[in-house]
Amino acid sequence: MSPSAQTDRFVHDRLPPPEQWPQLRYDLPALQLPDQVNLVQALFDHAQTNGHTNRPFLRSAQVTFSYAQAHERVNRIAHVLTHDLGLVPGNRVLLRGGNSVGMALAWLAVVKAGLISVATMPLLRAQELGQIIDKAQPTVAICDAKLLAELHTAQQAHPVLQRIVVYGAPDDPQDLGKLAATYPAEFKACPTAADDIALMAFTSGTTGQPKAAVHTHRDVLAACQAWPRHVLRATADDVVIGSPPLAFTFGLGGLLVFPMWAGASVYFPDVAYTPEKMCQVIADVGATICYTAPTFYRQMAAFAQVLQASPLRICVSAGEGLPDATRTLWREATGIEMLDGIGATEMFHIFISSAGADVRRGAIGQVVPGYTAQVVDDEGQEVPRGTVGKLAVIGPTGCKYLADPRQANYVKNGWNYPGDAFTQDEDGYFFYQARADDMIITAGYNVGGPEVEDALLKHPAVAECAVVGKPDEERGMVVKAFCVLKAGQVGDAVMVKTLQDHVKATIAPFKYPREIEFVSSLPRTETGKLQRFKLRGSR
Repeated sequence: MSPSAQTDRFVHDRLPPPEQWPQLRYDLPALQLPDQVNLVQALFDHAQTNGHTNRPFLRSAQVTFSYAQAHERVNRIAHVLTHDLGLVPGNRVLLRGGNSVGMALAWLAVVKAGLISVATMPLLRAQELGQIIDKAQPTVAICDAKLLAELHTAQQAHPVLQRIVVYGAPDDPQDLGKLAATYPAEFKACPTAADDIALMAFTSGTTGQPKAAVHTHRDVLAACQAWPRHVLRATADDVVIGSPPLAFTFGLGGLLVFPMWAGASVYFPDVAYTPEKMCQVIADVGATICYTAPTFYRQMAAFAQVLQASPLRICVSAGEGLPDATRTLWREATGIEMLDGIGATEMFHIFISSAGADVRRGAIGQVVPGYTAQVVDDEGQEVPRGTVGKLAVIGPTGCKYLADPRQANYVKNGWNYPGDAFTQDEDGYFFYQARADDMIITAGYNVGGPEVEDALLKHPAVAECAVVGKPDEERGMVVKAFCVLKAGQVGDAVMVKTLQDHVKATIAPFKYPREIEFVSSLPRTETGKLQRFKLRGSR
């Protein structure tokens, strides 16, 4: 084992006890990584070795930086962090910004300097930022100048955050870019051990209070050798866009780390994506790979005509379950078979997925090489194929929460339990049923909410929907649907019966929603994930 370079031991000292750690497996040759490696240096070295130095990397409407130009800027920012700000390896740095070239450069500089990135979603308010500051104890934040107000409010209540450095403020002499420009373009990467900490990723809050998942330099490099290598298969000619925030590991992998590993370029927009805007940007910049959530793809389908002549070839869906109705709608609109996958912040990225000819209707896919997955019962024993059970996963990445008793719920006997109910068929394909705590048991029958949602979405009147179980004295639970109707549709008793009859005719009749409530919108996290726990609380 290489000695740790992180002299600040705050995070190391708050990792779970060894008996609660996941078992980490590095069975494939590509997963045999050196014990001393700096993630960011390795990514830039990989680009240089493969001849990508002068290829475009980070792009926006204003700038295009090659790999070499981006590396120089990362090095200059790393000097600011270590010299102007006096940070030492292991210190945490809070990052606050939307998806942009500036946010990407800051993240890379933090990790190259041996510091620990604590990236936050741009829509978080002061109270939520305060919770993260309390947990991570950063003394420095790097913040987009447009998002300062809430962070300043959080800082006042949490003075451990001593310094905020802004970017995107060219007229401010203390702008990060101005400060960095005074430093040399070379910076010696911190000689981190592979098991030193690169980032803390806060979970998106679909189940309540967010948790801080810790990932090492080894974790992220190992992830590059798993799903991107075996399923995504991006090339240096790809242009990547997407909506998931860089503060979310789905976005960090898809829109920064994995494109770097492929030598591809990433395009960041000037404004937040709408479904129509994303379709137009794909067409305008010639994007070939797109990442977003199923709900967004469903809304984008109405504007997909602008994609007819575009080179778009891969559409990655993750973050929540992909209804077959959405997959079909997108394929009919674009001719592209969506690439589905399930991952977790705790696992860093996707571990079950299939693409192209390997796609099977209704299935998320097969386990990604490097991982092992099983469907198990409450005792951790694998259940017969076709039986609903809990998903358990082992691989080169795994859950390590920072100082959180919920670690014992996620990792059991070395296996990671993401909290999902699945079945697996004889060919090894995994079929998502629901979050484990979203399974609805009604009159002795198991009903997966996503299956009912998929049926409802097949009706032309339904724009969005969510299905939960509602306690019921007679049946234990009944299926309840919350539906957002398309414009011009009326949510009355006639529509309730219409949708109930539609579900009965589409799937087994006992699964139909006995209650339907029409709502104007559904509660979602900033990453687009549905917050069913809020709907369960409103029953």
